[in-house]
Amino acid sequence: MPNAILVDKILLHKLAFSIEKNFKEVSLSNRAQILEQLRHGLIASCQPVRGGPLDRPPLVAALAQATLAGGAVGLRIEGLADLEATRAATSVPIVGLVKREVPGSPVYITPELSDVRALAERGADIIAFDATLRPRPVGVGTMIEAIHALGCLAMADISTLEEGLEAHRLGADFVGSTMSGYTEYSPQSSGPDLELVQELSKRGARVIAEGRIATPEQARAALEVGAFAVTVGTALTRIELLTQGFVNALRGVAK
Repeated sequence: MPNAILVDKILLHKLAFSIEKNFKEVSLSNRAQILEQLRHGLIASCQPVRGGPLDRPPLVAALAQATLAGGAVGLRIEGLADLEATRAATSVPIVGLVKREVPGSPVYITPELSDVRALAERGADIIAFDATLRPRPVGVGTMIEAIHALGCLAMADISTLEEGLEAHRLGADFVGSTMSGYTEYSPQSSGPDLELVQELSKRGARVIAEGRIATPEQARAALEVGAFAVTVGTALTRIELLTQGFVNALRGVAK
């Protein structure tokens, strides 16, 4: 088997060699502007139930605009078509990602360099990727370098303190608590992992709290323990699941 670090460097070199002139290293001024826009704000994750009635790019863009009308300062959008449609509708910072399976790895959030490039081409300001310490097609450091080379900021989705600190050390602009509870070795909880948010924040990481944040009170609590910003998805935009919660509660009442 070839050395993993060498393979990563070869992949990164090939990507850099193919970048067109309209891409450039993210400028300090652009980075500062994005940070200021997102600081202590709400990022709305607009990811419809796949195959559901809202799973169409124009509707995702409309849903995103509705959350912005309510005060969201940024968006998290999954899928190239949805990203392209949403980018055309707004200029606010967008966290872009793709979800797809790759052979031999459990990593499915923006797993490869080709995904990074495709997201940058369609207007993502920030590119989120799975930065868990599981078998992966491309190293975390290489992903961050590639994202920066394409003029975007890097958001590392992690599940543990160790993973978050490593991503921060490697230069991730944001560390997201996104994967906590979604790896077999991370704490399993019905609520947000505020302890992880707090510990990463105390150690200097710029943390975006994400995952199982279901109420305004939980979102506020994330900021109070040090989160830079908060992402909320299901509680805002997955209408089928929200409705199902009410229906299930009503079914529990005796007639």
